[in-house]
Amino acid sequence: MVFKRRDRRPIWKILLEFFWPRGGWRRAATYVRHRLSRLPDPPHRIARGIFVGVFVSFTPFYGLHFLLAATLTWIMRGNIIAALLATFFGNPLTYVPIGVVSLNTGYWLLGMNARSEPDLHVTLGKKFVDAGADLQANLIAAFSDRDVDWSRLTLFYDEVFFPYMIGGIIPGIVAGLVCYYISVPLISAYQNRRKGALKAKLAALRKKRQLATDEKARRD
Repeated sequence: MVFKRRDRRPIWKILLEFFWPRGGWRRAATYVRHRLSRLPDPPHRIARGIFVGVFVSFTPFYGLHFLLAATLTWIMRGNIIAALLATFFGNPLTYVPIGVVSLNTGYWLLGMNARSEPDLHVTLGKKFVDAGADLQANLIAAFSDRDVDWSRLTLFYDEVFFPYMIGGIIPGIVAGLVCYYISVPLISAYQNRRKGALKAKLAALRKKRQLATDEKARRD
């Protein structure tokens, strides 16, 4: 295949680069920032996309963040590329704090017992694993004689997914608005500076061309 990697990466290297990309997270963040500032759209449209991408990062719809961000951004008439890039606000370094904040907010809003113990991320991870195992077992049971048991998925929905979904709304909106109001002036300044640089470069080229034309005219 044309696009197949020549050097096949081992599983451990793929996992390592997922949690720590090549060049580090600082380089990855710098790349995203430059890509956002170079998008050919007005600052407010780009900022809308950033708002949606950050907001979606606070939802429990893992694996669907791109689709959800693109759909909401299209409805809000924002920049879809900016939204997709902004979903990287949710990454292996921020998933745990985002999950803890969203869950505790959800428990508070729903009047449930707060889960503020130190090992919340361990419990959360275990429930994700249990729910996945439950789903896999039930899919196998659908094509065999095994009994279907949705108890762990029900527990996951009641104690994780639903509180996470409800609780992520407020912190997601707050984080999205902060990023929106920070990004508008920054993108405006960058675009104006870039326009100024392009105009100066164009003026320099015109001046150089004019000098070449005048020199040729004197020779003739």
